[in-house]
Amino acid sequence: MYGVIMAGGSGTRFWPRSRETRAKQFLSILGENSLIEDTVERFRFIVQKEDTYIITKRSQEQAFRRLNLDIPRENILFEPMGKDTAPCIGLAAVHIQQRDPHGILVVSPADHTIKNDGLFQNTILAAAELAERENGMVTIGIVPDRPATGYGYIQIDPSCSPTRNVDTCRIKTFAEKPDLATAKSFLESGDFFWNSGIFIFQASVYLRQLEEYLPEIYDGLMEIQSRIGRSDYEETLQRIYQQIRGISIDFGVMEKAKNVYMVKGAFQWNDLGSWEQVFKLSQKDQNGNAVQGEAVLMDTKNSYVRSEKNLVAVLGLEGVVVVQEDDVTLVCRMDRTEDVKKMVDKLRNKKLTRYLE
Repeated sequence: MYGVIMAGGSGTRFWPRSRETRAKQFLSILGENSLIEDTVERFRFIVQKEDTYIITKRSQEQAFRRLNLDIPRENILFEPMGKDTAPCIGLAAVHIQQRDPHGILVVSPADHTIKNDGLFQNTILAAAELAERENGMVTIGIVPDRPATGYGYIQIDPSCSPTRNVDTCRIKTFAEKPDLATAKSFLESGDFFWNSGIFIFQASVYLRQLEEYLPEIYDGLMEIQSRIGRSDYEETLQRIYQQIRGISIDFGVMEKAKNVYMVKGAFQWNDLGSWEQVFKLSQKDQNGNAVQGEAVLMDTKNSYVRSEKNLVAVLGLEGVVVVQEDDVTLVCRMDRTEDVKKMVDKLRNKKLTRYLE
């Protein structure tokens, strides 16, 4: 098996901590380590360090070079630009297939928090066995504990069977992020799971799916593969990436493929997608506040306050997020944290990009 960590995102919903030169995966959100360091460490229990790959954007190369991730430098693959997850995973697949024609990819974003490591490892091994046995495309579905509207969902065929004591199921359909009423109906039905964004399949199987459903991306990847290790690799990679369209693996492959399966993930999982999610996972005081850094709160409840180096004083507020970082202070309602990325867009439109760099 080969670990493939997708780490090319910018994490605009974590502005002002995340910037163009300091993306979300380089931040320490809940502990001392950065998200990418935690993800690499998690993979160490599943694959050898020399079998771990990271896919990121060329613009983040210097940031990665500064990290001591203890994996081979040649295993960090740089995309010229972001083209979403289908080409990203394809780039890893052609590199790994060239090295090992029977290699199995375990693909994960770099910004998840996962606990119950032993259960997580067993779930991955069950998924890998299923992928190899059925020549299938496998994803992990998370047992939902609330009607979340921020996740995609997977509906399964209820006739599941165990692999390594983990339920493995055929997928009936994928559903995009629902409204609250639909999310409640999904939860009540019992056959919908959160889409974790973690995928397991053989590199050869994934490339065959690209050939069938996204042939222009497949053709480009085959040309890139033919140049691996040659002097014109970078030039070919740049040219192909300028030509191919960006599309997610969910839209481009998983929703169309016929041999798709899900394994049930019962481990603790969270997609750190917003400051609200950080607040929910943080330790809180007797007033329900989570505080990092130097801050003084008075008559304030159920809020998240973080200060990098300056004192932050909050008086008489409830359910807010306050994040002070360098030259920016963000203040927003807790239920609007998903819209921080819209604030980033507004700053860009107002040509205030110095606060995004």
